[in-house]
Amino acid sequence: MDTLQGQLLISSAGLYDPNFRHTVVLVGEHDENGALGVVLNRPLPATVDEALPPLAELVPPGEAVYQGGPVQPMSPVLLAELVHPSLADLPVFGRIGFLIGEVSTSAQDGIVRARVFAGYSGWGPGQLEGEMEQGSWILEPATVADVFTDDPDDLWSAVLRRKGPDYEFLSRMPFDPRVN
Repeated sequence: MDTLQGQLLISSAGLYDPNFRHTVVLVGEHDENGALGVVLNRPLPATVDEALPPLAELVPPGEAVYQGGPVQPMSPVLLAELVHPSLADLPVFGRIGFLIGEVSTSAQDGIVRARVFAGYSGWGPGQLEGEMEQGSWILEPATVADVFTDDPDDLWSAVLRRKGPDYEFLSRMPFDPRVN
């Protein structure tokens, strides 16, 4: 099995699960035991300083908390770009990785930028592979710009457009096709 770690899962037109409709998920870990990641394009109305004051110093002032997925939505997940990949507790790609638990001083000092997620997305053994076979997800390599997009509302469409002309029509599909 090839790992999907560091890949984006872009929800396809037929994925109507409200947890994942029009989402872009960064896969942080993928092996025979399953997969986990975070939804990159679902900012919540709460800011980090309002919802999670201890993490506020790790992100820019006024930064939103993002809905990482349906698993453990009350648990914060910290995804960061670091000066060196070895500072990550769970490296994902390049200098991007997850910091887990209490963030050490050396990791804090090594954060270039970070984003906080409420919960994460998870799949059991073989579950994600099955969803891939059903065509629920479209793959694309992740970039740092995807992880820290300034326009999360357009990320789903933008990543599809990046894939080329075959995905142009899909990139314009509204969240609710009945509104078309």
